[in-house]
Amino acid sequence: MTKVLLILGYGLFLQTQDLSHTQLKQKNMKKNNLKISILSSLILLMFVIIGCNTKSKKSEVSEEKLSIIADSIPTINQNILDSIHSEINEGAYGLIDRFMVIQQGKLLADYKYNQDYKSIAQKYDTTNYQYNYDHPDWHPYYKQTELHTLQSVTKSITSILLGIAFDENPEYTVNTKIIPLFKDYIIDTEDTRKNDIIVEDLLTMRSGLKWNEDDYNEAENDCILMEASDEWIKYVLDKPTDTIPGTSFEYNSGASVLLGKLVRIITGKRVDKYAEEKLFGPLGITEYYWKETPGGEIDTEGGLYLAAEDLAKFGLLFLNKGKWENIQIVSEGWVTASTRPVVSDVNPNNNRKIGYGYQWWVPKHSNGENEIFAGNGYGGQYLMVAPKYDLIVLFNGWNIHEETEKSTWSVLQERIMPSVANKS
Repeated sequence: MTKVLLILGYGLFLQTQDLSHTQLKQKNMKKNNLKISILSSLILLMFVIIGCNTKSKKSEVSEEKLSIIADSIPTINQNILDSIHSEINEGAYGLIDRFMVIQQGKLLADYKYNQDYKSIAQKYDTTNYQYNYDHPDWHPYYKQTELHTLQSVTKSITSILLGIAFDENPEYTVNTKIIPLFKDYIIDTEDTRKNDIIVEDLLTMRSGLKWNEDDYNEAENDCILMEASDEWIKYVLDKPTDTIPGTSFEYNSGASVLLGKLVRIITGKRVDKYAEEKLFGPLGITEYYWKETPGGEIDTEGGLYLAAEDLAKFGLLFLNKGKWENIQIVSEGWVTASTRPVVSDVNPNNNRKIGYGYQWWVPKHSNGENEIFAGNGYGGQYLMVAPKYDLIVLFNGWNIHEETEKSTWSVLQERIMPSVANKS
């Protein structure tokens, strides 16, 4: 275990953790012990790294200087975090696997909860299939490792990769029409509205394609049907339009699949390989699993598994405007565009006014600017970021069958942020 000694300054994030997994033999796994040490400071920080002991090749210890947002950001009341932790232990939030809070680069809370998923799964269908959400080898952890399913938080990470691809290939933009790029597929040319779909329409879930993804227990759910099909991209491209592209929000995991394919079309590299080179590698992410579709593509709508420590890095990356160790991984412009409420209200029929950006949710915003942006995944995977307070809240869970008394999705907005705001 690596120990980090703070010599000067403040704002230290976070533990360095030594993970010993069973060897991961899947194609997309990387063998390495996972370690992170991320440095945030307002003044010079110095660290002495002692006692490093690993069973495989060393990961680089990352000392990440986070953005300086303000000299006097109020900190969270620890009693609030302790209260949430107690309620999780009491079962109010259902099956929770991890709860982390990071502010100004400092780890304020990190709780791991052990659930007996093998026993829980026994009352459900346990057919061994990677899209069986009840099989304990596949969900919520990948085969008894620390790699946790991200579900639709995968979409947010896919968006980052597309942003990097655009940064490197400026001939493509969010206004590029998509149909000419899918020239290897037969597309219904009589559906003329398809010809008007641009990349931004996919990013913002306004593709115009007819799509039903309201209830994952419905047999006619298009996401479930797509996941059961042999040709995912064809399945999506074959869907007819029912609205004008760019005009109406309709949550569509198929759009995210097309975005993953666009990364490959633009860069010539499959998404997982591109991620290793341009995103995972620079961030020091060496262990992951990413599901592969029957057609040989990568599942960019919900197939990524990461350890919680690595998932947190994407929040840190965005708080630092796309920079990591003083290297611009993705452009600041993409970070800003991705996390603003391009769609100001995904459901005008309620009064919550939740926005949506480029595959990122914007649950709280005002005057076109985010107050919170978040990756949101099935079962309770949440990476929530409040830039004003230099704050990240992360949850992993697996609530897919039963309603819970309380929702972790509301913890940042309703429990933590009010306590911080009251100190301002």
